Amino acid sequence: MRRLTFAILAAVTLASPAVAKTHLVEPHMHIVPVGGVPEVALTLDACMGAADMRIIKALIDNGVPATIFATRRWLLHNPKVVHLLVSHADLFEIEDHGAEHIPAVIGSEKPYGIAPAGTANAVFNEVLGGAQAVQAATGVAPHWYRGATALYSKDAMSLVATMGYRIGGFSLNGDIGASASEKTTETRIASARSGDVIISHVNQPTRPAGAGVVAGILALKAKGFKFVRLEDVTETDD
Repeated sequence: MRRLTFAILAAVTLASPAVAKTHLVEPHMHIVPVGGVPEVALTLDACMGAADMRIIKALIDNGVPATIFATRRWLLHNPKVVHLLVSHADLFEIEDHGAEHIPAVIGSEKPYGIAPAGTANAVFNEVLGGAQAVQAATGVAPHWYRGATALYSKDAMSLVATMGYRIGGFSLNGDIGASASEKTTETRIASARSGDVIISHVNQPTRPAGAGVVAGILALKAKGFKFVRLEDVTETDD
């Protein structure tokens, strides 16, 4: 462990037609590069469904490491891909994205319209269920957690911390939930600055964004950027 990260907690205002405006938290995080070489941390969410082999193959072929936040649903649905990732443990770190891809929000607020866990017990089960699935699939216990939508209530964040997990924040949204075009995704990722933590998705093989993720990664590699995983960093206060 030789790199430092710092977290900036950004309040995100979300309006609900039934209640007054409330605030959820979107953790932002950077890494501190060392050795004078530009560095970024690539994180990829595997929410549910299939695996985007365009991205996985490109990472393997180019020796680019990444942290993959996988749900239990995705791990169970893609056993052959999980085996491939585990066989490249030098490149891939698999972390906890929850059991059922349910936002870690205590209360009724729906981030991006998605129903939240709602209670502390439900958040606990979501986090623990995902962690157990990661360990069962990889043989390695996860240390990081990223919830669905990457938005949290503050009490849910506190609960996650008491469970012993760090929350995987980010500083650059590469594919906007896999909804961006190929060109937009490429441009966003290629514009990363040294120290950025990039978030994109690796579970949408039919969407144009995946090709943009590959192009953006290769553009950074061509610029001389080094890629690191979250397990290669330690966390400190800003």
